[in-house]
Formats: sequence, C-alpha cells, structure tokens
Amino acid sequence: MKTSAQSDTRFLSEAGKYAAYLETPEGRLRLDLAFANLRDFLPEPQDNNSICALDLGCGTGATAVRMAKLGLHVTLLDYSPAMLEIAQCAARDAGVLDQVVVKPGDVTGLSSLFKARSFDVIVCHNLLEYVDDPVAVLCGAAGLLRDSSAVLSILVRSHAGEVLKAAIQTGDLSAANNALSSEWGKESLYGGKVRLFALDRIRDLMKAASLGIVAERGVRIVADYLPLKVSRSEEYDRIFELERKLGTRAEFVAVARYTQVLARLVTH
Repeated sequence: MKTSAQSDTRFLSEAGKYAAYLETPEGRLRLDLAFANLRDFLPEPQDNNSICALDLGCGTGATAVRMAKLGLHVTLLDYSPAMLEIAQCAARDAGVLDQVVVKPGDVTGLSSLFKARSFDVIVCHNLLEYVDDPVAVLCGAAGLLRDSSAVLSILVRSHAGEVLKAAIQTGDLSAANNALSSEWGKESLYGGKVRLFALDRIRDLMKAASLGIVAERGVRIVADYLPLKVSRSEEYDRIFELERKLGTRAEFVAVARYTQVLARLVTH
C-alpha cells in the first residue's frame, strides 16, 4: 500500500489483505475506473522512444502492471518490502518483468531518488491520504514530469463521499454530521485515520505544485449504494459502464467516493 510516514506501519505487514481487497468488486471497480480514466490521457510514444512511468506508492503493482502491458516502462516505488514483493511477482506473472523497475523508497525524498524531468507519466493513487505533507509530495512529483505533455494522475478519498457513505451506506447520521467538519475519515481495511479531500482543496494543492488540471473524474459514485438485489459481481460490467458515464459529469464528480484528477505542468 502507500504511505510516506515511516511511523505508519499498517502497510508493512498484511500486504495480502490489500491484494485481497483489490479482488473484491469494490476494489476492482476503484482500480478499473481509475485506470480507464488514466488511459484516456496517456501520451503516445514519439520516434520509437519508450514512455517512462512512475507509480508512487505502487502497492501490489496492479496499476503499474497494466501500464507495462501497454508498453510503458514503469518504475514502482513503495516503502513496504511486502508490497514490492507482491508487485514484482505480479509483473513476473504478467510477463512484463523486463519492463518494470522495483525501487524501495519514501515519497518524501523524490528529488534524491530520481533525476528531474525523468517521467512522462506519474501515478499517485490513494497515497496523499496518508502522507504528512501532500503539497510537498505533489511538488516533488511535478519536478519529475518530463515536460508540459507529461501527465500526473492522483486519486484521493473524497470528503463528500465520506459524508454520503456514513449517511447512506451505514445510516450513521452522527458520523455523517461529524464528517462534514472533519479532515479525517476512518480507514476500514487496516484501521486508523485517512485524510479526506474536498474538490476545492485538491485544486488548491495542484495550483501550489504548479500543476494545471486537465480533467476531474469521479470514481465509485453510485456503486457503494446500490441495493443488495443488484449483484456487484454479475452486474459488474453494467455498473462499470454507468460509473464511467457518471464520472465525467461535474455534478457527480462532486459526490464520488474517490476523486481522480489528471494534471500537467503549467508553463509560463
């Protein structure tokens, strides 16, 4: 999983728990939707030059392996050895091990880990919720983008989505009311807290890192609230297609469980 705070040990052990989550309909949907949105903005190779990608806090490598399958050369960064081991095995099983580089490290030191302007694509999914300083991480990532055509994708837990989850999914009105004024939510898989992001806050963070937003997408907008009679497994494809349509519309982006933003360097 993904975090830069070395004091946060929840992802150093039980990495298999996160891998198992990604196999559930909810985990698959988050992964599939975020990757589909990213794929819409992946740059095209120029003059047979390879596209270089960096997956910050790569976790199990699910996104990195998909990029490698498309022909990208991907560097996987995570501070959890257990996660990196799973990621490396996934790359091997997918037959793309020669297109990935597995690198242990912390996202707070990106400038010391990589050369500036080294990557055409940077993925930062479900990472900023856990780091101590999201702006610093985004500034570090921005410094690694090759040029104004390179793309950065972030995926974060939505503040509005947390409120709606408490009210609609669990019926906990007190929790919903508390979430309205809190920057933090509860992380259910491992326990502990997780930072929440309002859309305006995301925009401010991007501006602070000299990044210009090119797209805002909602991820898991209605899937979490479907009645039990709707099978998440049997109706997965239909749910995915509905989510893709809703995820491009601003009124639904605002209430999604997760917010995905794709951005490029601002040129002056």
